[in-house]
Amino acid sequence: MLRNALLYLSSQPRVFRFVRNNKLAKGLANRFVAGETIDSAIAAVRELNAKGITASLDLLGESVHTENEARAARDEYLGLLDRIAESKVDANVSVKLTAMGLDIDHELCVVIMQDILARAQRYGSFVRIDMESSEYTDATLKLFEERLYPTYKANVGVVLQSYLYRTVGDVQHMNALRARVRICKGAYKEPPSVAYPEKKDVDANYVKCAKELLLHGNYPGIATHDPAMITAVKRFAAAEGIAPDRYEFQMLYGVRRDMQESLVKDGYRVRCYVPFGTQWYPYLMRRLAERPANVAFITGNVLREALHGRR
Repeated sequence: MLRNALLYLSSQPRVFRFVRNNKLAKGLANRFVAGETIDSAIAAVRELNAKGITASLDLLGESVHTENEARAARDEYLGLLDRIAESKVDANVSVKLTAMGLDIDHELCVVIMQDILARAQRYGSFVRIDMESSEYTDATLKLFEERLYPTYKANVGVVLQSYLYRTVGDVQHMNALRARVRICKGAYKEPPSVAYPEKKDVDANYVKCAKELLLHGNYPGIATHDPAMITAVKRFAAAEGIAPDRYEFQMLYGVRRDMQESLVKDGYRVRCYVPFGTQWYPYLMRRLAERPANVAFITGNVLREALHGRR
C-alpha cells in the first residue's frame, strides 16, 4: 500500500511544487540526489572517484512537451559531456528518451540523441539509455537498435528490467548484438499482464538475466543493492572463470554506500548512478517506493541531523 502511494505521489506535480522549497523534503532528496547543478554533481563524482568508484550522471527530468524543451535538454547534456571531459572525472551519462522528445516526435528524438552520441564519441565517452515504463520498452529498444547503435556501438548502451516477462528474450537479443546492457529490477508500477507481481519472481528473473549477461554479454552493468543478488553474481562469475574486469556492479547514489566501498576493496568494479537537477521529486518518490523501509531510515537520519544542527 505504501509503495503504491509513493508511486502515485511521484506523478503529482502539485505536490512537487509544494515540497520544492521544503527543508525536510530537500534533506530527504539530498540522500539520493547530488544537488541541483552540474557543479554539485561533478563535486559528488570527485568524491566517488577518490574512493575508486566511477559514476553515471543523470540530469533529472522525464517527458518534455515541446520541441524547444527537448532541444534545451539536449543542450544540457552536451554541456554535461563537456564538463565531464574538462574536469577529467571518471563518469559517463544516462539519458531518458522521453526527456529528448520521444513523446513529441520520433525523428526529433533520433536527431537529438545523435547529437549527444556524436559529442560522446568525440570524447571517447559513453551514454546509457535508461529504460522507462513498459509502454516505452518497444520504442526504446527499436530506436536504440535501428537508429543509434549501428553508428555509435562503442558509445551507447541500454537498460533492461527484470520485472518484465519479456526481459530474458531482450537480454539474449542484446547479447547477440554485442550491445552493452545494464540489468536492474525496475522502478515503475506495472500491471501483472506485463510484469511479475511477486518479488521472488522478479529476483529469480534478475539472477537468470544476470547470468546470461555474464556468460554472453558485453561488459554488463549489474545494477542491484540486494546482498543476495550480489553474492549470487560473484559466485557464478567465479565458478565460470569470469574475471571482475569483465563486468561492473552499479548502485544508486546514497544507497548502500558501505557496500559500494566494500566491493571496491574486494577488487570489483563499481559505478554509482548519480542523479542531479531541479526535477528531483519524482525520482525521490520512486526510490522510496522501491524500498519503503527507506522512508523511516532516511527520515530518522535527516531528523537527527536537524536536531544536532539546532544544538
